[in-house]
Amino acid sequence: MEERDFAEFYAATNRAATAQVYAMVGNWHEAQEAVQEAYARALARWRQVSTYDDPLAWVRTVAYRVSVSRWRKAKRLVFSIDHDTAGVPEPMENHVALVAGLQQLPAAQREALVLHYLADLPVARIAAQLGVPEGTVKARLSRGRRAMAQLLGEDDHV
Repeated sequence: MEERDFAEFYAATNRAATAQVYAMVGNWHEAQEAVQEAYARALARWRQVSTYDDPLAWVRTVAYRVSVSRWRKAKRLVFSIDHDTAGVPEPMENHVALVAGLQQLPAAQREALVLHYLADLPVARIAAQLGVPEGTVKARLSRGRRAMAQLLGEDDHV
């Protein structure tokens, strides 16, 4: 029964988790690998993780930490990917611009924007998840929106 519950959870959340982590880390392949690692860890602890109020938040947090850990270990090594990417669709131009803009923001603003707009979490839930006051989340969202508008050339819409 537990494996079926996990399979349903995975099927329902994998796409959103990958998109959200991608928006935070800015690299699609890294996001996919980190999310898969997070799901593997969730499966190993599913009896406990399934009792959390928001298991997806746990997966997202673990995936982000996995990405940061890998980044620190690699110390920004540049490498080329020589494998076939024929089956991978090209990202849309506005998605590329959005992710590029998010990468220029401070991590705290980027995280708040991703959790609010991509994960669709309310301010109170973001504050609880990050362990900061709601006012801090609101300030990060405001500053992040303002910075993104400038980066994307939409100053008039802020």
